[in-house]
Amino acid sequence: MLLLAMDTATPAVTAALHDGTSVVAASSRVDARRHGELLLPAVDRVLAEAGVKLDAVTGVVVGVGPGPYTGLRVGLVTAATFASALGVPVHGVCTLDGLAYEAGLDEPFVVATDARRKEVYWARYENARTRATDAAVDRPAEIAEQVAGLPAVGAGGLLYPQTFPQARGPEHVSAAALAALAAEKLEAGEEFLPPQPLYLRRPDAQVPKNYKVVTPK
Repeated sequence: MLLLAMDTATPAVTAALHDGTSVVAASSRVDARRHGELLLPAVDRVLAEAGVKLDAVTGVVVGVGPGPYTGLRVGLVTAATFASALGVPVHGVCTLDGLAYEAGLDEPFVVATDARRKEVYWARYENARTRATDAAVDRPAEIAEQVAGLPAVGAGGLLYPQTFPQARGPEHVSAAALAALAAEKLEAGEEFLPPQPLYLRRPDAQVPKNYKVVTPK
């Protein structure tokens, strides 16, 4: 087994390789505006560090979000392209689940990432491997009662300490955590999410109202 994992659902552009036993190479860089520029070089770095060629990969793992529209689709399209070219499966994993797994808590907690617009993407967990609610997007004040008293993991929690007073890292998901989680799921025969974007809301970019058509009739 050699899994190539990647995620662009948060400001972190992250890639990793997992051989079924452990992570053999990983790369992460935080830059919310350069997902498209940074992902392929990150993949090249982890392949070079591991000393393997791309055709050695037996499966692709990708974070499906939730996340902002533009950044999220970079990772998904790249993962689908690699999987198609190599003839290997692509496994979708909720980005929040990757953060929960990396946090490693064995108690109820919340994962919250920055959704912009003064909102967070979030979900509750029973432990690092068990999500208790569907992923959602809300303003922190609107979910204060639902998350009261729970530790919070992720940049969303750190941004809003009034709602998440027990916030902690990691701030962003790592592909290393996604890869390790995927390896566990494969060994246990668990199902994956389809490699499709989990947006939860409409994209920021909209066609202007009263748009004037300038093409010839």
